[in-house]
Amino acid sequence: MQVLVTGVAGFIGAALAERLLARDDRVIGIDNCNDYYDPALKAARLQRLEEQGGDFTFHKLDFADMGALESALDGVKIDRIVHLGAQAGVRYSLENPAAYVQSNLVGHANMLEIARHREVEHMVYASSSSVYGGNDKVPFSVDDRVDYPVSLYAATKRADELLSESYAHLYRFPLTGLRFFTVYGPWGRPDMAYWIFTRKILAGEPIPVFHKGEMWRDFTHIDDIIAGVLAVLDNAPADDGNVKAGGSTKPHALYNIGNHRSEKLTDLIAIIEEACGVKAQIDWQPMQAGDVVRTYADIDAISRDLGYTPTTTIAEGLPRFVEWYREYHGV
Repeated sequence: MQVLVTGVAGFIGAALAERLLARDDRVIGIDNCNDYYDPALKAARLQRLEEQGGDFTFHKLDFADMGALESALDGVKIDRIVHLGAQAGVRYSLENPAAYVQSNLVGHANMLEIARHREVEHMVYASSSSVYGGNDKVPFSVDDRVDYPVSLYAATKRADELLSESYAHLYRFPLTGLRFFTVYGPWGRPDMAYWIFTRKILAGEPIPVFHKGEMWRDFTHIDDIIAGVLAVLDNAPADDGNVKAGGSTKPHALYNIGNHRSEKLTDLIAIIEEACGVKAQIDWQPMQAGDVVRTYADIDAISRDLGYTPTTTIAEGLPRFVEWYREYHGV
């Protein structure tokens, strides 16, 4: 099977490509390797994929550029697509909204068009837990209303879901959206709290803690995320008129991929402190615009349909990240 993976130099994309190659799938990777965070980390992930062996082809391009996308894929057969590429980050969307419109809206529409015209078997795409906004009901279910995003990033991800529903209705090809909940682990993203805390604690610098630490997140280890993505990729929603996860009667499903645990931020800090062997200095900060107090994934739908069962707790996963961080940075 030949799988097109966008965002392949990113955290989830590189981990997914590694697993696809390990099971002898062919992978075409796309990424523009922008400088939202250190491009050297993205280059290191790509180098690991190249060194792994297997049938891996990489194109450095922006999937929001339809001409470049079509040129790179000309004459190439694509069986399935996993569209993970996006402009990420809630806080950065306040500073540079145009980047989110271009990548997350224009880019997603381009990938839908590629999937339609290539008649792919299944396109899986990344949504986000941020679509739930400030919902008071927890855990967050794919059946909940998500009409009130509190960040531009969340709004673009919800728009992607709606565009996908329209394509599933009009063109009847299978689509599945994945609402990821706070992914962490080795080779992760430097803009995420667990990475920032580890870096600053080891450097003896104060860590920024918002809302007096009264925040909760459903932290999900990368291994559990990839297990869920693969299960979804291999099980396309049928065009049978039955109601899918998320409520569509078209060949379009929506799933939460989380750990089904809502962990308090201060507990996360305590585990990182122990793994680092250093006590954190706290820089208390107010709640940030666009942020939410709690995320918590209801994973009943993906567990029922695909047998998804996350296994990694933060007590196990965070020390693994700290160990990787020390080795990667030599500290």
